[in-house]
Amino acid sequence: MQIRTWQADLVLLGITAIWGATFPMVKNATSLEAGGVPTYWFLAVRFLMAALLLAAVFHRRLRRLPAATWRAGVLLGIFLFAGYAFQTFGLAYTTSAKAAFITGLSVVIVPVLSLVWLRTAPSPAAWLGVLTALAGLAMLSLDGSLAPSRGDLLVLMGAFGFGLHVAGVSRFGAAHDRYALAVIQLGTAGVLSALLHLADRGTVLPGVAGVLWWGGPAHVGTAVIVCGLLATAAAYLLQNLLQPYTTATHTALIFAAEPVWGAVFAYLLAGEVLTPRGYAGAALIIAGMLMAELPAGRDRRAAAS
Repeated sequence: MQIRTWQADLVLLGITAIWGATFPMVKNATSLEAGGVPTYWFLAVRFLMAALLLAAVFHRRLRRLPAATWRAGVLLGIFLFAGYAFQTFGLAYTTSAKAAFITGLSVVIVPVLSLVWLRTAPSPAAWLGVLTALAGLAMLSLDGSLAPSRGDLLVLMGAFGFGLHVAGVSRFGAAHDRYALAVIQLGTAGVLSALLHLADRGTVLPGVAGVLWWGGPAHVGTAVIVCGLLATAAAYLLQNLLQPYTTATHTALIFAAEPVWGAVFAYLLAGEVLTPRGYAGAALIIAGMLMAELPAGRDRRAAAS
């Protein structure tokens, strides 16, 4: 099937909407005060459920895979796990607003990685879009002191993990079976999350059935199903399939819309309202994405594809 760049971009934008919608759901499910579960337990079940589901559907593609595909998938899984793990560690030592902005710095990290690792120079339009989206992220997320803390540095390492994952999908997606890559990377992230939970809690990781039928809060089981099926299995499969039709830099710009979607769903589900500065920041993020659609940016992406 012939996929156009704008079609891939539109689906990737839809993925960020799914991730934005799950913010309040995940926060509630991992709140121990609200009867939730430990964060790394949730991540492990989320990723392992997604990996098992995709493996069941695409099991024939996993047979006799070359070692290079396994190495690429494991590496992508390590990058994905590092993004979530460092972000979660850092959140214990910094504010969520600063963490959201620092995580959004991947929109700047990815073009640098594209230049160094992928040997692909982003277009001037893409760089302009990056800087505009970065300014929007700052207005949307930052508040109070800008002095870096230990938590800020940990979240920054998480941003590098997410940036490496986006760049890695562009690096390996064209050379390997993308379905197999999705299964391997999600399985790797799930296993590493389970090991981290075991090291942190010293308890055996419960199974998925334990979440759904142990008699615990219904919101935990709902969050596991929605995040495992939609925000992980479907979202990362689509990212692996469609990102090669655009560029890593443009994907990072699209993913910068995630806090905008988060704000939208926070308003719809919890009645939270942005400040005027927040609305201005959201507008700049959208403007940055549109700038990457300038003719020079489209021509560069077409050549790269």
